[in-house]
Amino acid sequence: MSRSLSEFVPIPQQSDIWSAQLGGLRCTALRLRDGSLCLYSPVPGLGDAARDSLAAFGRVAFLLAPNHYHNKGLAEYTAAFPDAALVCSPRARPRLEKQTGLPFEGVNLLENLLPNDCRIVEPDGLKTGEVWLLKDTTWVVCDAFAGPSGKSGSIETRIEFLGTFPTYGIKDKEAFARWVKEELSVRPPTLVVPCHGSTIQSETLTKDINSLLG
Repeated sequence: MSRSLSEFVPIPQQSDIWSAQLGGLRCTALRLRDGSLCLYSPVPGLGDAARDSLAAFGRVAFLLAPNHYHNKGLAEYTAAFPDAALVCSPRARPRLEKQTGLPFEGVNLLENLLPNDCRIVEPDGLKTGEVWLLKDTTWVVCDAFAGPSGKSGSIETRIEFLGTFPTYGIKDKEAFARWVKEELSVRPPTLVVPCHGSTIQSETLTKDINSLLG
């Protein structure tokens, strides 16, 4: 198996979101309003294929650590993109700075640069400072949800919790479930792009996520 991240390829339904994989891990690139890129969850193993494909889409301006566990690739990407700002949620910042020795800024830096119909959110009830990108009916998530394992670029219909998430990610199960259900009622997703496993595309995602939440 390759030890380098794949090239970045388009996400279905979106013209300004791409993703690349190394095994079961995914890094997602979002084009911002000024044409620059934000990388959500930089995955270790940045190679020529990933860098060359990114160069065709825009300049990497932000490296977003989506929670305090996803930090293994940050030093590598900071070296590759020295002008990019490292950003995370306030809750994730203390552990990220301790683990990496790198300085982080708040995700509020991104808010005015997000494309239309895109939001950055931090779900209630979690303890890792996890943030998601919600764009139209596409959810880009970190450890909360996962897709089945499969070959790079595969799209599946089954969504699941990442195995470690209920223990290590959730602080208040009821608060998390309540928050997610509210988001589902406002604008249901038809596509979930997780950091772990295959992309999930299904017209029954709302029902399936509600079943997971209980």
